[in-house]
Amino acid sequence: MMYNLINELVTLVKTYESSVANPAEDLHAFRKWLSIHFEDEQSSLTTDPNWAGKDNGRSADSVINTSLVHLYRYAKIHAKAAITDSAFSTPDEFIYLISLVSGGSMSKTELIKQNIHDKPAGSLIIKRLLDKGLIEQQSSDQDKRSRMVQVTPKGSDHLKQSMDKIRLASAHVTEPLSSKEKKELITLLLKLEDFHQSQLAEKM
Repeated sequence: MMYNLINELVTLVKTYESSVANPAEDLHAFRKWLSIHFEDEQSSLTTDPNWAGKDNGRSADSVINTSLVHLYRYAKIHAKAAITDSAFSTPDEFIYLISLVSGGSMSKTELIKQNIHDKPAGSLIIKRLLDKGLIEQQSSDQDKRSRMVQVTPKGSDHLKQSMDKIRLASAHVTEPLSSKEKKELITLLLKLEDFHQSQLAEKM
């Protein structure tokens, strides 16, 4: 018999009975309470993390900004390793191709904006991809002055050849996180991105 587990369950039932108004003698209700109970317990352990400089007044904003910069640099190191001996000179080149594969043909301006680059830097990346034959451009049907870019078969082939290494590099960046933690982080990061995208759109 697992007496320790039984004793722990009895203790939890007593806590449930004393902490809930009109507790139901129902397994589903008890399981629901258990889920909330342990979620609250876990939250209490993580709501006030410690960090270097906290006692000296370093703010949470400062730590988050520094961590994001550091993580970008770590991600870049892994990405550079992933494209060794490939057709790509920089991680931005395969990121631009991934954007085109997932988003389809788009204007140069749209592609640059999607990757949060200024026009000169984005134009150089697009030029390198054009010169290598990894993308091609054509006039837009709606606006002949606008140039649309899309991935070429050669670009698709090179991207497929590198995808396993690229996925591995991405996994290295998030390696210590559980599936649940990754989803929580995605939610927070998308919230930040949406905010900044709307702020940037208002200024343009």
